[in-house]
Amino acid sequence: MSNDIHIKKGLDIKLKGAAEKAKENAIVSNFYTIRPEDFHNVIPKLIAKEGARLKAGETVFYDKANEAVKFVSPVSGKIIEITRGEKRKILAIKIQADKEQTFQDNGTLNIESASTQDIKDKLLTSGCWPFIKQRPYDVIANPDKKPKAIFISGYASAPLAADLDFTLQGKEAELQAAVTALGKLTEGQVHIAVGKNGNSPLSGLKDITVHNVSGPHPSGNVGTQINKINPVNKGEVVWTVNAQDLVIIGELLLTGKFNAERIVALVGFSIEKPRYFVTKIGSEIATMIYDYGISKDANVRIISGNVLSGKQIYPDGYLDYYSNTITVIPEGDDYEFMGWTTPVFNKVSVSRALTFSWLFPKKKFNLNTNTNGEHRAFVTTGTYEEVFPFDIFPMQILKACMYEDLDEMEALGMYEVAPEDFALTEFVCVSKQPHQQIIRKGLDVMIKEIG
Repeated sequence: MSNDIHIKKGLDIKLKGAAEKAKENAIVSNFYTIRPEDFHNVIPKLIAKEGARLKAGETVFYDKANEAVKFVSPVSGKIIEITRGEKRKILAIKIQADKEQTFQDNGTLNIESASTQDIKDKLLTSGCWPFIKQRPYDVIANPDKKPKAIFISGYASAPLAADLDFTLQGKEAELQAAVTALGKLTEGQVHIAVGKNGNSPLSGLKDITVHNVSGPHPSGNVGTQINKINPVNKGEVVWTVNAQDLVIIGELLLTGKFNAERIVALVGFSIEKPRYFVTKIGSEIATMIYDYGISKDANVRIISGNVLSGKQIYPDGYLDYYSNTITVIPEGDDYEFMGWTTPVFNKVSVSRALTFSWLFPKKKFNLNTNTNGEHRAFVTTGTYEEVFPFDIFPMQILKACMYEDLDEMEALGMYEVAPEDFALTEFVCVSKQPHQQIIRKGLDVMIKEIG
């Protein structure tokens, strides 16, 4: 079964520096880091202590609020450092990798004959459960609740995002195993969205409903697809899984090994030769950016993820748990004389006031991190609605989050949104308000007050 979804509202930000369709192995990282901050709303409880030796896939910590949800090591090696912050909060667990990797044997599973509980137990004990997130709240899924449907986006529309049609090539067996298993965890369907004009390995899978997506960004966001296919109402739960994480889940079910391999796109105008690297979750960023991409004294910003919703990291940082893109763009720490009063030809804007990007829809730009303005109170312009495809009032829901009106947040559709859904409205915001941060805080209030 196939359905078409065409998104009209949105904005494609065309940037220079897309990755060439070629893969190569990154330099093998000596150190890997797991950061609990990658798992929002999780309070880690350590099982392994400093100095402990681990196999790849062996449990490092679990969620204090739900002990069944375990987080495992991406590699075999020795825990050499546990970084703590205020009140001994765990910030990072650093692992020195072994030269020869050994894996925890989780055992294989006959997916066709396995029960719902068998699959759930396997994903929980193996450390694959954190790959499953839920709406509402955009947090790791509660294994005690059954979703009405599961959604997977196999189409990346964000600027310079990794091409999933390319990164998933040759992984059909793992993908099929994962979606068949996930299908047993829901009473509804497993919905997978692919690019309408693409050639996705996901399209030919069984036990799924395929949706062909077209239109500008955020058409590739799973939140946009949920809104158009089966919106989340109060009391309902849906689950989401990143397409590349399906490969890890499928390989675990077929082989019993937790293989944290990740194909990462190194992109951006500041990269000499943008391309794809085969690496692992938590690897050192330096293994990809220096020997292959930028000079050490370059004035750039490194982002784990895409330019709209990724997280800034430093040259000595690590690939976060869910990212498959590293973006490097110029740091916008310069100031333009009489900037807003002169015609603008080299920036993207939805406004036509002295800006001309709308005249060149196919032109690619080299944008930096400059916000081109300062933070101020919300200004009503109607620009949010032009790039926000949800059947939701974006400014009203942002304001409701700011003054923490739970009833209004519920009524406006807060149950189906996540911070990344507001990345574009933040980009076009003339008031320079941190939309994603506002939504995240609003969701946290709802978790605390409503649960």
